[in-house]
Amino acid sequence: MPSVTPDDDAPLLADLMPWSVAPPRLGRGWPTAPDAASLKARWDALLKAEGPDREALFEPTRARTPHSAVGQLPGRHSGTEKLARATGPCAEPVRVLRAPFDEQWLIPDHRLIDAARPELWRVADERQVFVVEAPPPPPASAGPLLLASPLLPLLRPGRVRPLYRRPDGTEPNLAPGLLAHLATRLGHRPDPLDVLAWTLTAVRPGLAVPLTADPELWSRGVELGHRVLWLMRRNGDRPKLPGGRRPYVRAPLPTRPVTVHYDRDEETLQVDEGRISPVPPEAWDFEVGGVRVLEEWLAVRVGGPVEPGTLEAIRPATWPQTWTSELLELITVLALLAELRPQRDELEVRDPITAAELRTAGVLPVPDRARRPASVLDHQEEGPEGQFTLL
Repeated sequence: MPSVTPDDDAPLLADLMPWSVAPPRLGRGWPTAPDAASLKARWDALLKAEGPDREALFEPTRARTPHSAVGQLPGRHSGTEKLARATGPCAEPVRVLRAPFDEQWLIPDHRLIDAARPELWRVADERQVFVVEAPPPPPASAGPLLLASPLLPLLRPGRVRPLYRRPDGTEPNLAPGLLAHLATRLGHRPDPLDVLAWTLTAVRPGLAVPLTADPELWSRGVELGHRVLWLMRRNGDRPKLPGGRRPYVRAPLPTRPVTVHYDRDEETLQVDEGRISPVPPEAWDFEVGGVRVLEEWLAVRVGGPVEPGTLEAIRPATWPQTWTSELLELITVLALLAELRPQRDELEVRDPITAAELRTAGVLPVPDRARRPASVLDHQEEGPEGQFTLL
């Protein structure tokens, strides 16, 4: 797709999806891991330690220490007594998007997280889609500018834009009046997921999102975007490569691998003596922000040196079978996304709906309230030391 020029006057993502939140900031690495069992073991190790030993294991920061008084994360169940004297069980780990296309686990305990962004947790449910600004790619990189996930994203530094401002898929996080204006120009009213699908297809460097009033072009871009959205979300469905090509484990992965090598000619991923193929070069070369997704995913699990005695040093002694299944699926997803890239690049926007047109129609500028989180007034959340607050 051609780069944006001043004459394009395409509206910006920041105006089309006006409410955005900085991503959560953990402050320490050990509350996340690729497997849930390690997190529970880390919690147990933390609570077995006392006094200065517990504080050292916790890895305090200016924002969080074992003596910080904080409430529960919205919708989660964890203790609210100060961590220095906590005795309860580990909060059940939840799935999060830890890095691009890397789903890991997190202990959802507010006491462990420097900046949890409760406003994101309040709207996280099975209908939510979080749009994440990917790290900016280096010149000549073809990586995606936006990611979409049903999981709470922990990626930094880009902003997070929930598709919906309230739970249960209500009140879309779109510029007020945008859907009505699109309905007038297209001849039908798109739903919020259609707008997101178009956005994933059409977004340009600088996060400008050209819009079109051409119904046929809109339909083609939305169909392509829904395919991208499905590959990023999946929701339990397993994608397959066309033509019967499917990555298989040709030689079992070792119990504790330490090296990774990709053979481009053989389309083989070698993890020590283990072998997976076919792994298309497009999957191995798939980058986000200039970083190879597969290489980074494997590096986290193969693991480099970790300081002994830290909670992060508690991790699986052997390679879990679930990781192999996740790796095979990730290879497939990246290969299919790479196949869609030429179609997205060839999409030429005709009959544009410009930012000037949206200003004339009163859609832009968006009101300040649209850039703030929606109010939640119907339930209590447990605050520090078991106190309840009404939001």
